[in-house]
Amino acid sequence: MEDKILGIHHITAIAGEAQRNFDFYTKVLGLRLVKKTVNFDDPHTYHFYYGNENGTPGTILTFFPWTHVHPGRLGTGMATDIGYAVPAGSLGFWSNQFEKHQVRFGQVDEQFGEQILRFEDPDGLRIQLVEAGADNRTPWETSDIKKDTAIKGFHSIVLTLRNIKPTASILTDIFGYKLLKQEGNRYRFVTDAIENAAIVDLVEEPEVTHGLVAGGTNHHVAFRVKNDQLLMQYREKIASKGYNITPKIDRNYFYSLYFREPGGVLFELATDNPGFAIDEPVNELGTHLKLPAQYESDRETIEKVLPKLVQ
Repeated sequence: MEDKILGIHHITAIAGEAQRNFDFYTKVLGLRLVKKTVNFDDPHTYHFYYGNENGTPGTILTFFPWTHVHPGRLGTGMATDIGYAVPAGSLGFWSNQFEKHQVRFGQVDEQFGEQILRFEDPDGLRIQLVEAGADNRTPWETSDIKKDTAIKGFHSIVLTLRNIKPTASILTDIFGYKLLKQEGNRYRFVTDAIENAAIVDLVEEPEVTHGLVAGGTNHHVAFRVKNDQLLMQYREKIASKGYNITPKIDRNYFYSLYFREPGGVLFELATDNPGFAIDEPVNELGTHLKLPAQYESDRETIEKVLPKLVQ
């Protein structure tokens, strides 16, 4: 199965204030900050990676926090909702947690036979917790959030599109996903190459205007491949279908390719190797500001410009 797309690797979103983002994801949701670095194209902006202890692919949500970013607009041509898997029976705990921390959230609902709880982060990013049944991933625990309630990693990602057919073709013909079921205008695609972070829901909204990617929205979705050899095999496959895809890019912790799928969503393919422990030990992940090599000589200036972060 390792020669297939292995579900979701990571999801990247745009936030506002860095401290507020850090506090919400580490203290309210109980995730671990596994890497504190900077945007490759804008080194005066942080790039935060949140996940489990090791930053395992399929658990990583990343953010570019821009203090004065304008709010985005949800619509078509974008990833609109992130699904996190949580243990069965834990949604009551999460409702209390959100009420305690004044998080905007809804009532427990059901979707595709699973119990879900929808909420928004401080920038309006839409997330849902899903009681997803069997999930053997070991979550990160905090003093307040233990393994019987803690977030396991991704369950799914929702793409909202005017027409799902071209995007569905990417998922099935290139990525190896299969249509599992449909509820109204929502179509669930899954891969059997991995047990978790394996679901993509396509929602068809032909009358909805195109979304605007900015604060409180998702920037791109990264799909997982085992290594950079397989990454380049997928590059050939995608290019042969006529899509404009980037060369291989070294992101320090993984290698990447990017292309925009027909519905407008920016897709990335990202490798498991080399991982987040390449430049700091596992027990110190996220505690140091790590800079791409090309910016190391400017560390003093970058550290002065970046917002102070209290961890």
